[in-house]
Amino acid sequence: MKGVILAGGTGSRLRPLTKIINKHLLPVGSDPMIYWPISKLRDAGICDIMIVTNQHHLSSFIELLGLGEAMSVNLVYQIQKTEGGGIADALLGAKEFIGEDKFVVLLGDNIFEDSLASYVHAFHSQKTGARVLLKQVEDPGRYGVPELDHAANRIRKIREKPVHPASSFCVTGIYMYDQEVFRFIKKIQPSERNELEITDVNNLYIQSNELQFDILSGWWIDAGTHESLFKATQYVYEGFSKESSF
Repeated sequence: MKGVILAGGTGSRLRPLTKIINKHLLPVGSDPMIYWPISKLRDAGICDIMIVTNQHHLSSFIELLGLGEAMSVNLVYQIQKTEGGGIADALLGAKEFIGEDKFVVLLGDNIFEDSLASYVHAFHSQKTGARVLLKQVEDPGRYGVPELDHAANRIRKIREKPVHPASSFCVTGIYMYDQEVFRFIKKIQPSERNELEITDVNNLYIQSNELQFDILSGWWIDAGTHESLFKATQYVYEGFSKESSF
């Protein structure tokens, strides 16, 4: 199984820091943020990893990480051709790298406590389809929110940044896909934000009854704001555990 880390974007919520540096190179604790998703994939047995970023910051990643030797992984790089085109658009550039494998996608600014090993094992045992990881949060309306059918242990639908969330859970930036994802991406249309939304892709998996989920037990943070970046550093240094992110 292979891994893809999405590390593009403008990092607008972290300005002025991100005027001169990609947000995934900012420190979380004593290490750059990008070390976090790389180590999480490696520790789950995934060592062939593609980092998708933008043209402007590519050289910085290569200078820092090289081909991954220092972290005991094999890194390749891909430039997202449509900057700001969305998560699903960024994944299209990984199709050749993935080949016929299943793969795990991490958003590079998701910092979390859980090991991925058990979730990757569950996905490996899943013959087809996709798998997403959920987390209970205080402000689900900031994210994609699943409408859960607890009796059937399934997700009915995911709504992106709803005004009235159907649950207190969010879909984290941890996704697992089979080859069908590339066909689904080709089927969706850009949203009002002019992005190819990964939520639309996940809903196509739901319609095919092919989306499974797990719930993270440890802390999880989308470290895309000054406040959440600070909190992520606190968690890393203190080993602090909470049921919800903020």
